[in-house]
Amino acid sequence: MNIIYCDALVVGGGLAGLRASIACKQRGLHTIVLSLVPVRRSHSAAAQGGMQASLGNAKMSEGDNEDLHFLDTVKGSDWGCDQQVARMFVTTAPKAIRELASWGVPWTRIKKGDRKAVINGEHVTITEREDRHGYIQSRDFGGTKKWRTCFTADATGHTMLYAVANEALRYNVDIQDRKEVLTLIHHEGVCYGAVVRDLITGGLSAYVSKGTLLATGGYGRVYKHTTNAVICDGVGIACALETGVAKLGNMEAVQFHPTALVPSGILMTEGCRGDGGILRDKFGRRFMPAYEPEKKELASRDVVSRRILEHIKKGYGAPSPYGDHVWLDIAILGREHVEKNLRDVHDIAKTFAGIDAADDSVETQDNMKDMPTDEEQFGPGAPKQKGWVPIKPMQHYSMGGLRTNYKGESHLKGLFCAGEAACWDLHGFNRLGGNSVSEAVVAGMIIGDYFAQHCAQASIDINTQIAQNFIQHTQDHLQGLLHNEGKEDVYQIRERMREIMDEKVGVFREGAILEEAVHELEELYKRALHIHVKNKKTHNNPELEDAYRTQKMLKLALCISKGALDRTESRGAHTRMDYPKRDDANWLKRTLASWEDPAQTLPTLSYEDLDIMTMELSPDFRGYGAKGNFIPHPLKEERDAQIAKITEEIKARGGDRYALQEALMPFDLQPQYKARNIRLGENS
Repeated sequence: MNIIYCDALVVGGGLAGLRASIACKQRGLHTIVLSLVPVRRSHSAAAQGGMQASLGNAKMSEGDNEDLHFLDTVKGSDWGCDQQVARMFVTTAPKAIRELASWGVPWTRIKKGDRKAVINGEHVTITEREDRHGYIQSRDFGGTKKWRTCFTADATGHTMLYAVANEALRYNVDIQDRKEVLTLIHHEGVCYGAVVRDLITGGLSAYVSKGTLLATGGYGRVYKHTTNAVICDGVGIACALETGVAKLGNMEAVQFHPTALVPSGILMTEGCRGDGGILRDKFGRRFMPAYEPEKKELASRDVVSRRILEHIKKGYGAPSPYGDHVWLDIAILGREHVEKNLRDVHDIAKTFAGIDAADDSVETQDNMKDMPTDEEQFGPGAPKQKGWVPIKPMQHYSMGGLRTNYKGESHLKGLFCAGEAACWDLHGFNRLGGNSVSEAVVAGMIIGDYFAQHCAQASIDINTQIAQNFIQHTQDHLQGLLHNEGKEDVYQIRERMREIMDEKVGVFREGAILEEAVHELEELYKRALHIHVKNKKTHNNPELEDAYRTQKMLKLALCISKGALDRTESRGAHTRMDYPKRDDANWLKRTLASWEDPAQTLPTLSYEDLDIMTMELSPDFRGYGAKGNFIPHPLKEERDAQIAKITEEIKARGGDRYALQEALMPFDLQPQYKARNIRLGENS
């Protein structure tokens, strides 16, 4: 039995995990990072559009601050987030941007003078001030009051990941790739590390640690059509679920990105629309202003996804062998802009769809035939251009994950979580674009520091025999899969799971269909216990790996579908056609899923209330659809009165926005991160 000891064990080599490992090394801890792939290939690199932080440098960002970023994040979450966590996040994000700059991230910078831009489909000129020349630039993104998304062209995640990885190597973090966690080692409610499989040799080892942090990303691969990489299967948090102690939060909160390339599912960054790209239907009409006249293409992602599918359902999607879709037009931005600021998008469209996305020449006018003449709300039609890119909504992001408190601590002591794998809970039921890689780094800073504190103070109080028992248990499970007498095919089961999730637990959800999904997924899970693995090798055996991963993925799929079935309201990305209103009276609460008994075939659901009386912003109209399309919380008027009274008292005393915020909702944060951010033009 191979047992490896360390102070801090970080599982996952993306932005959150690597940044947390740096925090541990800064305290002198023996830190190991385990990754499925070489860390620079982690899914964080796929982020294109940018990272949100309220710097307020550029012309279109002037006046931005933490309060506005907080407001956008809370409204974007449809009041499902933890507002104290949101405050921690928006306060730290500007510091994270500047730290990354010092580590070598080549943020796109402001150039003084005039520059061309497209706003609301029209070409305009923006004049940047001379005294802002050289400062970090930002672009527009959906759901924000100001242009707040800092970027490096459209390869932001790539440059961020390389910089953080280089810094981790500079600190001599012990990074071990091609390692997969199969089981968490725990005893009497405390986590002591993990049983890890070497993906090259197939051998098992126990990594015993004072603290364990999961940063394993999302679970998008439980869906058939997703922008997620193949490694984003959620197995990390499934291991936490299987402890019977840790709980998963808000698993039904799944985001669908409106602009995924058809048919590959590769993401066409929100930066396309942030820079002025528009959506067109099969007639070439720009349809979003008819649905969302204020934000148009830059409404929140859940809203744009629903509007696209509604429009396609009306018969206005462009037909293709892969189903109907709409068009993303970035050729309107001009070739120079596309090839400079959206070059990855341009390359992806060329490589995977054979389209030059900057080509604004006419391909055909036949697309305008039979266009209705009595639908002026959708605007005029336009001939089909060669550069239009076929897109439709696909699964993109996991708001749910391992439930933690604001320090990143799970229900299992010694087990922390950060990044997309966590339900921290920054995003509630919908994440704003640009808040993902931002959360990954910020959570890596904040939670990484709390995690390092824990590891510095904790001790490894576990008998070696317990670790050996976990290795043996995991070995027995693998041998059971290899020698199972069942007749089930893992690939048939996995494919059907993904089809069910796409068809029945997608953008639009309905009770009867969700019941079917839960029932079918439960039957699939039962069948998965009898998978027959034909290849009997313990190493270099993808069939074995798919078998144990699929069993875990089915548990996550059941948590998602059962949570969606039981939540009888619509909130953010969770849209119930049979319950169209957000119901704060009954559902201002977070879903918790657990799997206490290994023999059970469905998750156990419980709930924790969001305390409206401690909220800085009480739940209100989000700004989309019909005004008042929510059922108020019974304490809303009382909390609103408290907020108004506190605001009046602070203003009467001459207090500034910091004093008001602290009076409305105090929040904990390490002093180095809670320090005030300094912006150009501000007095303090």
